[in-house]
Amino acid sequence: MFQTLAYYATVFHRDFVTYTTTRLQALGLNFGSLFPVIYVGKHPGCTQAELTADLHLDWGYSQRCITKLVEDGFLTREKSGRAYHLDLSAKGKQAFAVSHQVFFDWDDEALASLDAEERKQLFSLLTKAIQKEADTTCTKPFTAP
Repeated sequence: MFQTLAYYATVFHRDFVTYTTTRLQALGLNFGSLFPVIYVGKHPGCTQAELTADLHLDWGYSQRCITKLVEDGFLTREKSGRAYHLDLSAKGKQAFAVSHQVFFDWDDEALASLDAEERKQLFSLLTKAIQKEADTTCTKPFTAP
């Protein structure tokens, strides 16, 4: 077994993607739409440019993702001036609730072997590691749901 953060990050990422994909498929969503749905849910009326910049997405990917979410009835896109503003539809609000909750549910499963104090310590150390990374790379860290 490897003793590197990269190894553990990869294991956790794979498990999270599998878990989340299973939960989202029931709604007709894929893992790639998780963060755009959460972003619009937390920033109603945002523009696609804001979403793209804040999530550090490629413009082409963002365009395809938003178009699909609108076509599938998860988002609404209203033109206001020169920009389109995004909001969740009723179906999108349900998807937001599931997408948001999946983080907490996965944590409960993945960290079941840790007690409350150990979880607190783990998150404290991870926060410290991320802050150091954010300070050296000048990128703002993603805020979890």
